[in-house]
Amino acid sequence: MIKNDIVQVIEKKTGFSRMKALKMVELILNSMKEALSNNEKIEIRGFASFKIVPKKSGFGRDIRRKKQIRIKGGKRVKFRPGQDLKKL
Repeated sequence: MIKNDIVQVIEKKTGFSRMKALKMVELILNSMKEALSNNEKIEIRGFASFKIVPKKSGFGRDIRRKKQIRIKGGKRVKFRPGQDLKKL
């Protein structure tokens, strides 16, 4: 399922226009992006939670030059399914 599929489902179930449904989906996704960029945790009860966690730095391998390289640490989004989603 892609964003366009979600828009179509909202459009069918609510009777909203395609543009209104698209704006709703984009508003939700942009709100989630903004919250995560501010290191806030997002919790949608029954579905999932999202939070930013640090990613350790480490070593990798450059196959072409056959050298070990350092990979910088960073951040990543951690997805944790809720109880209702786990049951499915």
